[in-house]
Amino acid sequence: MKDWDYENEQWTKLPVHLKHLPLFTRYYDITSLIIRAAWAAFLNLFFKTYIRLKVVGDFHEVAKNNPRLLVISNHASHLDAISIAAAIPFRYWLDLYIAAAKDYFFSNPLFTFFSQHCLGAIPIDRKDKKGEAIMLCTSLLTNLKNIWLIIFPEGTRSKDGYLQEFKRGISVFSERTNTPILFLFIDGNAELWPKGRFFAKMGKLTVHVGPVQQPAPIEEISKNYRDWVLTITHKPFRPEQLEELGPQFDFEGTNEEEKKHTL
Repeated sequence: MKDWDYENEQWTKLPVHLKHLPLFTRYYDITSLIIRAAWAAFLNLFFKTYIRLKVVGDFHEVAKNNPRLLVISNHASHLDAISIAAAIPFRYWLDLYIAAAKDYFFSNPLFTFFSQHCLGAIPIDRKDKKGEAIMLCTSLLTNLKNIWLIIFPEGTRSKDGYLQEFKRGISVFSERTNTPILFLFIDGNAELWPKGRFFAKMGKLTVHVGPVQQPAPIEEISKNYRDWVLTITHKPFRPEQLEELGPQFDFEGTNEEEKKHTL
C-alpha cells in the first residue's frame, strides 16, 4: 500500500474536519487501525446480544463486480449507519464511507473523533449553498478505485418510519461519476430506535441486500427502490401510497401485523 502523501495539495487545502479523508490513496496509522478493530468488535457484540442483526443477501457477491458503489437505504433511526457497517463484512471497511450530517456527527470533539475513526464519515453541510459537499463526494467517487459510499437519499430520518421523497443528490453523484447504486432496506429500525427516543431498545433488525441500480435520474431510482421494497414489506408505505397502486395491489405474503399497519 502506498503511503499517504501529507504534502498532497488537495489534502493540505482541506479544512481540519475533512483531513481524515483520502483523495487518491488511503493511509491508516496503527492508532486508526486499532480503533477500527475495537469498533468492529463492539459492533459484533452489540448486534449479536442487544440487537440481533440478520443480513438477507450476499455482500461478497456484490463486491465481486462493484468496487465502486453508492449504497442507499431507508433512514428512520440512529441505528441505520452502524447497522449497515455491521452488516458489511470487515474486509470491505477500508473502502467504506458514510455521508453524514455535519451539524450532528461533527458537532463536538467526541462525535468528530467517532465519526472520523469509526464511521469514515464525510461531513455534509445540509445548508451548504456552495456545492462543496457535492464536489468532495464526486472527487472521492472519481479518484478512488475502491469506494462504497453510504448515502441516505431521504436526507434526514423519517419521523414515523414511512419512506420520504428522495433528494436529487444521489442521482447527481451517480450520473456525474458513473457509479452504480446498491439498494439496501433496513427492517425494524423505526421500531427499535425511532426519532426522539434516547436510545435503542432490544430486538431484531434485518438488513436486506437488494439489486444494483445503474446511474439514472432520481425519479427512476426512487421508483425502482420502492418497487423492490414492496417485494419485502409494505410497512414503510403510507396507506394513501398503497391505494395509488390500484386494485392490482394485494396483501399476499403479508403477515397480520403488516396488514394492520397498512390498512
